[in-house]
Amino acid sequence: MNTINRSQLIEQLNWRYATKQFDPTKKISAQDWAALEEALVLTPSSIGLQPWAFLVVDDPEVRAQLLLASYGQPQVVDASHLVVFATKANYSEADVDAHIRQAAKIRGVPVESLDGLRTMAMRSVVQGMDETARRNWATNQTYIALGNLVTSAALLGIDAAPMEGFERHRYDDILGLKVRGLTASVIAALGYRKAGDKYATAPKVRFPREEVVVHV
Repeated sequence: MNTINRSQLIEQLNWRYATKQFDPTKKISAQDWAALEEALVLTPSSIGLQPWAFLVVDDPEVRAQLLLASYGQPQVVDASHLVVFATKANYSEADVDAHIRQAAKIRGVPVESLDGLRTMAMRSVVQGMDETARRNWATNQTYIALGNLVTSAALLGIDAAPMEGFERHRYDDILGLKVRGLTASVIAALGYRKAGDKYATAPKVRFPREEVVVHV
């Protein structure tokens, strides 16, 4: 297994920033984008349930509509790629069973051998939460995927802008998410920074490690 070293990791995390201005002429290569999509697929989730979908919005006309639902933030149209992280609106028993069948298929075991996992998922999520709590739980999972995508992009030298400033219900309507049982939770624009974006060289504002990392 090949790994980067500690210095490379910190260097790339210091290099990345929430990009405000993207160069619309620079596009992420197909190979790099395929790797980032695979990184999304490999994101960990609670009990492995993956209560999400990732919509990569390629159509420029759709992105122009989304711009109007994003308070005019230019990253939505200028970035090479735009990802909408969608949450399953009401995670259900059918979703648990779909996960169990997939796990059995991939691991080559009988579905019945995963009854314990199914019971835990049902008790923890489907039976143990009301609809609002389930939606909040599922939304929290998409933020794990967002962090994974942003970090993976930085390691490839690709800029990203995580964004919460958009009208979710309008995104749902424009993308037809409701009929899929989904709702938009957060978005990310990815591409390459535009020369002259003043935020690219601005020092990061972070509290000291000794104030936020607590050893118990």
